[in-house]
Amino acid sequence: MSTGKAGQADHSADVPKAETRGRRPRRTFLRTTDGVTIDAVYDPGPAVYDPPGAESDHPAIVMAHGFTGDLERPHVRRIARSFSPFGAVITFSFRGHGASGGHSTVGDKEVHDLAAAVAWARELGHRRVATVGFSMGGSVVVRHAALPDAGVDAVATVSGPARWYYRGTAAMRRLHWVVLRPAGRLVGRLALRTRIHHRDWDPVPPSPVESAPLIAPVPLLVVHGDSDPYFPLDHPRSLVEASGGHAEFWLEEGMGHAENATGEELARRLGAWLADSARGGR
Repeated sequence: MSTGKAGQADHSADVPKAETRGRRPRRTFLRTTDGVTIDAVYDPGPAVYDPPGAESDHPAIVMAHGFTGDLERPHVRRIARSFSPFGAVITFSFRGHGASGGHSTVGDKEVHDLAAAVAWARELGHRRVATVGFSMGGSVVVRHAALPDAGVDAVATVSGPARWYYRGTAAMRRLHWVVLRPAGRLVGRLALRTRIHHRDWDPVPPSPVESAPLIAPVPLLVVHGDSDPYFPLDHPRSLVEASGGHAEFWLEEGMGHAENATGEELARRLGAWLADSARGGR
């Protein structure tokens, strides 16, 4: 499955005109450049006043969830609340997840979904936008940030893979069964609430480790637990090495995988890093 070029969202369903928009929570459906509707939520974060229609120095943090997640999952909402003291927060459900349309391509065309969410943050007046992704979402934010028109100011990947088709752990062998087998996709749809596309990638998209060298000078943070049951430590270390020393690496002692393993203290550290880096403070 080919990504093509990840462009901006065609439109969002209920974004008011610039002269009337305010900093208030809202939920909408975005439309990607390849025509998929994406369920998205905006939380303005700390109380700020911007003149109507003005751009804001208040950063926006766009959060990309992991495979089988969606914006309503408790761990996604919990982390979004931890981010909110540091800026506005946009959460969204990837295609094939939750109320979004389409089918999951497990990290390929999802760059279009992230691009639509970043474009929405810009439409809402945020001049500084940071992205953070967990597991599959981590691969998406890295690939998206490598695009010449990504328009992001800071990027963090948490528990993300460095390369595709990894089957070296039992957890990843189970995931491949869910994605590649008809019976597995049925389990994904009925038990995991995730609609998975049946076609193989053609062509294979650039991997995160191939994308990492293209992100500088945008700040890049790689976060990984030393007890991750999906991806061992050679994955984050490969990303850091591929960045040419540009990436910052946080190795978290005792941490497992992705959102479920991200505690309050780590989430707040992440939020502070994202906001500070997006403002150019690092």
